[in-house]
Amino acid sequence: MPELPTSNFQFPISRIDLSCIRSEDHTYHITTEIAVDNLSRSIKTVGLISPPLLIEKNSEFIVVCGFRRIAACQSLGWTDIEAGILPSDIGPLDCAKLAITDNALQRSLNPIEISRSLSMLSAFFKDYSALSKAASALGLPENLSVIRKTERLSLLPEFLQKGILSDTISPAMALELDKLEPDVCAAFSELFETLKPSLNKQREMLTRIREIAVREDMSVIDVFQENGFQEILNSGETDRNQRLRKLRSYLKRRRFPAITRAEQAYETRVKELRLGNGVQLIHPPDFEGTVYTLNLSFRNLAELKERSATLERIIREPAIKNILN
Repeated sequence: MPELPTSNFQFPISRIDLSCIRSEDHTYHITTEIAVDNLSRSIKTVGLISPPLLIEKNSEFIVVCGFRRIAACQSLGWTDIEAGILPSDIGPLDCAKLAITDNALQRSLNPIEISRSLSMLSAFFKDYSALSKAASALGLPENLSVIRKTERLSLLPEFLQKGILSDTISPAMALELDKLEPDVCAAFSELFETLKPSLNKQREMLTRIREIAVREDMSVIDVFQENGFQEILNSGETDRNQRLRKLRSYLKRRRFPAITRAEQAYETRVKELRLGNGVQLIHPPDFEGTVYTLNLSFRNLAELKERSATLERIIREPAIKNILN
């Protein structure tokens, strides 16, 4: 755990009128949590155990640590609270370090909170090497590449940040989507929020939709708005995974029509072989090659003999010649 960088300071506790606290000033705001119901119940039951830290500015007080604690007390109808008042000569960098430490000591910071922390620190360290050292001392990422990428997360549109927080969109994908036109970015974000595909499937869908648009000389939004796309997305299917499978299949057919036709013809011919259980004939990837794979699975000698008989039979079938030729 990082140590308080200004632990040598004394924080006198004073009773402060809540109306004198400028909670709308988010200079040192890090947490992404908004709800205060649980916190309010805790404070109502046992009191405000850890007072917020404030600093006086123009006869008012700026919050350094404790935004949610203050909001919770306001929700309880309190008019004043006890708070630690930081000395007037404390610098903004020390305030930033206190804010980061206060949050990091309570829980593991999520990606947006880490981004806010790094952005806060970067205002004081123009050199990335110095920023890396300061971040490391506070338990934040120290790798320069990670810092550069993570720092950008808190600048993303709110809907992308929400996608990151809900684990619907990975930070890497959010940064990739942010490079797109705003309406395209929003469309992909909504699609991923609806179907919740894995990162690999998100990348697959992003690539195929954009390639379809280029191949068919249309906009990405036009691909989204096509009837086939919308029918799958807005179907009555309650199973999200089923809709995801159908949409991926649809996009594959649109992007690779020749391969799709070849697969359909192949499946028809394989059915004619009547392979049965335990026998699987696999075509070359994307039919680019001449090497086929035959998988046989069996549990005992009797099943092995059965598979062997099946193999001898399909060798004589005309359908196998049509497949291999």
